[in-house]
Formats: sequence, structure tokens, C-alpha cells
Amino acid sequence: QVQLVESGGGLVQPGESLSLSCVVSVPFFNMQSMAWYRQAPGKQREVVAKIFSGGTSNYADSVKGRFTISRDNDKNTVSLRMNSLKPEDTGVYYCNRLANLLDWGQGTQVTVSS
Repeated sequence: QVQLVESGGGLVQPGESLSLSCVVSVPFFNMQSMAWYRQAPGKQREVVAKIFSGGTSNYADSVKGRFTISRDNDKNTVSLRMNSLKPEDTGVYYCNRLANLLDWGQGTQVTVSS
């Protein structure tokens, strides 16, 4: 059964860090291009970070230099390290394929507030 399970969110103060993790139950995970998405309150879901099958990554301008996406093909996981968090990073974070989206997981809530 294809499944996405995100974890690691929480409530932090501006400037702090969080690490998110996503376990991806999909065949041939190592061949999938994956992404982390964010849905801020009242806004559409957007891609914040992408990682391709070969390991190349890129980022939305709003998180560039602060977020790092990575993958572990042996554990079928994709991770997101978030540093120097800002209030505007608040939202529900999801992982999914970059194309041919799978059914969305439950996401993990990140709240950045003083």
C-alpha cells in the first residue's frame, strides 16, 4: 500500500530549527523525485524543496540557504532540515512525489511564533 507518513513538526521560536522526516512506502523509491510541500494558513500548497533521484536539490527562494532536503534510499525516507525559522514558515508540511502525486499523508504542523 502506497503511503506517506510525515513527522517532526512542532512549535518553535523564530530563529530556531526543526527537522522533518517522511517515510515513503512506494516501489522503486530511489527512482522517484520527491518534494516537501507547505500549506500556510489560507494559502495554497506550495513546493519548498525538491530532491531528484540523483540527489540534486533545489529550493524555493523563500527558504534558500535555510532549508536542506535530503534522502536515504535505503530507508525510503526524505528529510527536511529547517534552520533560522521565521513566522512565515508556519504551515502544514507534506512530502510527496514531484510529479504523479500520491495520495497525501496527514502532514506535520510547523508553527513558528514567539
